[in-house]
Amino acid sequence: MISKFFMLASAGVVLALGTVHLVYTFQGHKLAPRDPAVKQAMALSPLVLTAQTTVWKAWVGFNFSHSLGAMLFGLVYGYLAVAQADMLFRSPYLLALGLAMLAALWLLARLYWFSVPMLGVSLALGLYVAGVLLRQH
Repeated sequence: MISKFFMLASAGVVLALGTVHLVYTFQGHKLAPRDPAVKQAMALSPLVLTAQTTVWKAWVGFNFSHSLGAMLFGLVYGYLAVAQADMLFRSPYLLALGLAMLAALWLLARLYWFSVPMLGVSLALGLYVAGVLLRQH
């Protein structure tokens, strides 16, 4: 069924984006500030909320949890598309939840990110909507 393919492809895009983001969080310097002094200032600056962490540690943690959220979405919706497609496509709740998540990611990408995640999220959202619409007809 083509709708399952579109849903799986959408989930795969989000899973890939989350996985790449996770790798970039812990490998290399792609998510570090270009100015080394900024990174050092972040590493030495505790948050106003608590002195138990620094801005840099929070930055790494936020990036890690962001990656996990994208990966979880990809794994859950990918699984549902393959193993529980009837349940997924018959559940207005699951379909609306997935759409809301992708729409929120699209808005974040538009407002705060850059072209590569914007393209990836746009692709995932388009594939998701196509999968839903093809299943309905």
